[in-house]
Amino acid sequence: SQGCVDHPIVLTEAVCNPLYSRQMMSELLFECYQVPKVSYGVDSLYSFYHNRRQNWPCSGLVISSGYQCTHILPVLEGRLDAKNCKRINIGGCQAAVYLQRLLQLKYPGHFAAITLSRMEEILHEHSYIAEDYIEELQKWRSPEYYENNVHKMQLPFSNKLLGSTLTSEEKQERRQQQLRRLQELNARRREEKLQLDQERLDRLLYVQELLEDGQMDQFHKALVELNMDSAEELQSYINKLSLAVEQTKQKILQAEVNIEVDVVDSKPETPDLDPLGSEQSLEDVESINEFEPLFAEDQPEAEKPVATVQPVFNLAEYHQLFLGTERIRAPEIVFQPSLIGEDQAGIAETMQYVLERYPKEQQAILVQNVFLTGGNAMYPGLKARVQKELLEMRPFQSSFQVHLASSPILDAWYGARDWAVEHMTREEGWITRKDYEEKGGEYLKEHCASNVYVPIRLPKQAPRTTEALAPSRALTSSTGNPCEQA
Repeated sequence: SQGCVDHPIVLTEAVCNPLYSRQMMSELLFECYQVPKVSYGVDSLYSFYHNRRQNWPCSGLVISSGYQCTHILPVLEGRLDAKNCKRINIGGCQAAVYLQRLLQLKYPGHFAAITLSRMEEILHEHSYIAEDYIEELQKWRSPEYYENNVHKMQLPFSNKLLGSTLTSEEKQERRQQQLRRLQELNARRREEKLQLDQERLDRLLYVQELLEDGQMDQFHKALVELNMDSAEELQSYINKLSLAVEQTKQKILQAEVNIEVDVVDSKPETPDLDPLGSEQSLEDVESINEFEPLFAEDQPEAEKPVATVQPVFNLAEYHQLFLGTERIRAPEIVFQPSLIGEDQAGIAETMQYVLERYPKEQQAILVQNVFLTGGNAMYPGLKARVQKELLEMRPFQSSFQVHLASSPILDAWYGARDWAVEHMTREEGWITRKDYEEKGGEYLKEHCASNVYVPIRLPKQAPRTTEALAPSRALTSSTGNPCEQA
């Protein structure tokens, strides 16, 4: 409503964010929203800043595992060492997709019900990270261990699919509706048949009048059109058709007086009239065939007690998901990306690779504060698994400490809030509009939770001296006029 944002902004960005991305964001904030100053920081470093304690060292190894990726960030003396940061393109999103694929293959009948959002919920509530993955899989082979640790998930389903759920009153009402529909269909079919037969009878009577009037030429021509040979055959068809019309009229009157459903034969009542071009309505025949089983089932007989239909299987149990080894297989991909076909190293291998890039003294300092943050840090057993991996890779009788964020999901926001309150009146870490106009949108002021600023270095062009220009000028003068050379 005011056309601008008149207060400072603290914004998180990715680790080693490209300068172009920061330039676009700074341009948006300063040019569009007119912010007075802005500060950029890394979310996992804000979480590390929020969880620092009095006895914690200012150096450490931050393991941040989020929704899209996982980062290993070494922090030395309170500052990020950007040269040795590593990223693994595995996070909670890939784990949810992997769990969805596992359960869809296990339960192909519930393919549509196994949605990605439901898998994320199951992943957060029922999954855990095994301290020893192979040993844990061996435990799941035991039937007793399986029965004690399997989790059963109930998918939504409807009991209306079962015939036994209908009460006797509902069945009687459905039967009455079917009878009424069949009565209306029979009445409409009789009326159509009566009208068609009456039209045929009128035509045959007209041909007979031609014979009585002595118009023999027209009479014989009409017989040929009717595919008849003699006047006797014409009279026979007239008698049969008159009888059929009378019978149909009687049925219509009887149906109006007595509310009773008559079964109408699907065959024509006067089969000998086929040469007259009689044809039945295909839609009516299909409709009758559709309702014939219903009508045959509902013949007026003595009502029998309705037997309860027992289902072949329990529908509720059919819509259950049993989570066994899937509870550990899905989150295990952050340590073994090869489970989903990714050619990457897991957290343990990447952590060892980062540590080996430092001398032994700095390695000992970093492992004294291994900090776990991010959404995947909520998995039970992650801290014990990292401790086990460190125990295997560190020298004998060496010490290390693994700390878990107090709130892995929200600590990044809390850390940004703490930093903003503490540095509100300082100039450290804030990019003002003057800095933006002088040094460009990619400019960054470093602080304890920020990236490292690496300015753009453009290659300098060599100065063009008079000596370097002389040969070219001579060449130009010598080749400029071909006529003079000739």
